[in-house]
Amino acid sequence: MSGLSIGAGIIGHRDTLDALGAEAKSPAHSYLFAGPSGVGKATVARSFAAELVSRSEAGRDRVMRNSHPDVVVIQPEGRAGFGVGQSREAITAANLRPVEADRKVFILDEASTMTEAAANALLKTLEEPPPRTVFVLVAESADDLPATVASRCRMVRFGRVPEGVLAAALVERKVEAERASMIARIAGGRPGLALDMVIGDEAATFRSSWLAVPGRLPSEPGDGFRLAEEMLEAHEPLLEGIKVRREQEIEALKARGLPVTKALRDSYDRALRRTGMSLLVAGLDMLASWYVDAASVQHGGPVRNPDVPRTELAKVPARPAARSAELVIDAGVQIRQNQRPRLVLTWLFNRLADGA
Repeated sequence: MSGLSIGAGIIGHRDTLDALGAEAKSPAHSYLFAGPSGVGKATVARSFAAELVSRSEAGRDRVMRNSHPDVVVIQPEGRAGFGVGQSREAITAANLRPVEADRKVFILDEASTMTEAAANALLKTLEEPPPRTVFVLVAESADDLPATVASRCRMVRFGRVPEGVLAAALVERKVEAERASMIARIAGGRPGLALDMVIGDEAATFRSSWLAVPGRLPSEPGDGFRLAEEMLEAHEPLLEGIKVRREQEIEALKARGLPVTKALRDSYDRALRRTGMSLLVAGLDMLASWYVDAASVQHGGPVRNPDVPRTELAKVPARPAARSAELVIDAGVQIRQNQRPRLVLTWLFNRLADGA
């Protein structure tokens, strides 16, 4: 087999898919799929699992729909992290024989939320796995997991999907080319976020709001707080559209007579929170690109946002623009480290107003 069969919904990661296709011939007992949120790690994990348990299109489709008995997806419960209960569930199921396939595959989604007790419970199974069993842990970084767990896994790293690849994939899904380019630019290499933004017209407004920030920086500290509040609300229209689509999916399941479990609703809630965080980081990415463009314009260089008037970009000298871009990038790092977004944005806007 030359490479992993591409499952529905996978955008980009061609080299990784090919490598996993070769890996499927003689898989390791445990893998860690690590990379930024929204780039498609969980989707690739399912496609890899499909390759491991089935050679038929029907079988692969069952895996992607989470209905194959030999592929078990285990997720955190509610708002809590990945607890010892989920680890014990995986351990118990791993000791059972496969139902249909030659092996069983366990996908531990959001493994970065794993508690110490959960890690300790899982460790012995990773060290001495049952025969014909493969574990795939999905996390943003190996550093988010206990070293004892991460060291037992074969690492598969995921990066962001190139903007051109993402835009082309959206065009293939019947998105108009100019709009596909805009969404790909906002999504910043996150296919999941891009697909969430396809339906509705809120993406353009969201982008315009963040690119307008340099012209709206506060003259008083209190204004910085109010601007932070406003930018935290900028993605709400996009999230509302996503909420509506999730409810439509739930109603479709009910119409087919399928159960709508608490676990499913919890997974939707977690996905919505992740999307909200991804949108906030995407907004900061766009703001940083404004300042990078401002620095580039001073030297006659290219710009990432050609619709922003060069006269506006030229108002900020190159060195302050570069320092401002660094501040914005640092703010994104702070937010990803679970710092309070409202405080981070207020600090950021006040610093930018002071000329960095």
